[in-house]
Amino acid sequence: MFDLTGKVALVTGGNGGIGLGMATGLAEAGATVVLAGRNAVKSGAAVTALRARDRLADSIECDVTRESEVAALFQEVMLRHLRLDILVNNAGTTVRKPPHELGLDEWNRVMDTNLTSAFLCCRAAHALMKEGGGGKIINIGSMLSIFGAPYAAVYGASKGGIVQFTKSIATAWAADNIQANAVLPGWIDTELTRGARAQVPGLNERVLARTPAGRWGAASDLAGIAVFLASSASDFITGTAIPVDGGYSIT
Repeated sequence: MFDLTGKVALVTGGNGGIGLGMATGLAEAGATVVLAGRNAVKSGAAVTALRARDRLADSIECDVTRESEVAALFQEVMLRHLRLDILVNNAGTTVRKPPHELGLDEWNRVMDTNLTSAFLCCRAAHALMKEGGGGKIINIGSMLSIFGAPYAAVYGASKGGIVQFTKSIATAWAADNIQANAVLPGWIDTELTRGARAQVPGLNERVLARTPAGRWGAASDLAGIAVFLASSASDFITGTAIPVDGGYSIT
């Protein structure tokens, strides 16, 4: 029930960090993974690494904050691979400032990258998945979908929005056999969180002290949940928000 052979998965922001961890899991389960990102060189390197392990991988350059580029992305996926079964909305960014110091341009940039891009991609995917008989959508939230942080007002707002948006599309598209769920990564060791550790004094120590697993997560820790939510094993699960955080959210 976890076999994804013959399935096509599109992963935005899939060329590094959590996105690549999930894409690797999907590829290991047999899916053809298409990595979408703005950095074509980085995407190409990720594809090369996956193919070196005899996995099926492809990449398409795209800025998922731009409506026209999103439309072209999905057209290209269908042109190359003829179907779309799985969509992972992982593209994300942040600005670490207290809310009173945020500029409107910074607010819009984070919201466009984290939330509006998920809307654009889900909207584009819906018709393709419906025509194909169903599909799986995995939207990437955050621990800040649940908690607040003084330096993450816009990031938290965007990730809270991801959870509510996921619930909405889960109800709207259930009749089309499309399941939509959110994953809430905890403190995962990525380029983004390394920046947080550099900017927020004491963050590393607080994370380790509060996380029952006693460590930061790795991108590979997201592979299993991606395969589960992309496979038939989760056919009766939709509209959920699942923490992958080493127990951080229960303490």
